[in-house]
Amino acid sequence: MAEPGAQQSAARTPTASAKPKAGVPVWRVGKPDAFLAAAADTARAALADIARPEDIGGHIAAKSEGERVVTHLFECRLRGYRGWQWFATLARVARSKAATVSEIGLVPSQDSILAPEWVPWSERVRPEDSHTAGPEAAPGEQAHDGAPAASADGSPKSPEEPERREEPESPEEQGPEEPEAPGNDATGETSGEASGEDAQS
Repeated sequence: MAEPGAQQSAARTPTASAKPKAGVPVWRVGKPDAFLAAAADTARAALADIARPEDIGGHIAAKSEGERVVTHLFECRLRGYRGWQWFATLARVARSKAATVSEIGLVPSQDSILAPEWVPWSERVRPEDSHTAGPEAAPGEQAHDGAPAASADGSPKSPEEPERREEPESPEEQGPEEPEAPGNDATGETSGEASGEDAQS
């Protein structure tokens, strides 16, 4: 059984607040200006410029935005905007009893349906996303990420690059022909013997 002192200490310890969603405003903690906080009708009338009266619900709260600056929040009844809130920011100068509308619009709350927080690409890549084509891939096979398949020597090969074929050298590249050495002709006789027989005849 816990001691009474421990229970009192636990009761005084504040619990950790939930992390706000991305895009949800974090309101200042403080007492709003009394005159501006009471001007809810002025804030509602200002919202008529951007919303129909039936789309503006009940008054939710008056939040302090600083010295003599207050934001009024109203329920949003637009279809598809569950949890969103209309807002109208009012301000006044010192010793003035006139509220000036500074800004109006629509803001999400913790109950709104929002897109997930943006995650950098380096944190979104999974091990299977970085897989590339291995040596067992067939010729011309493309990797799943669009990179060209590697050639036989390992260098990347463009799919549009034609295969190179060795062509025979031209006569200019082959050089001059070497003279034939004296020897037997097709009949098996040397050139000297042939010339002697011609002389005797």
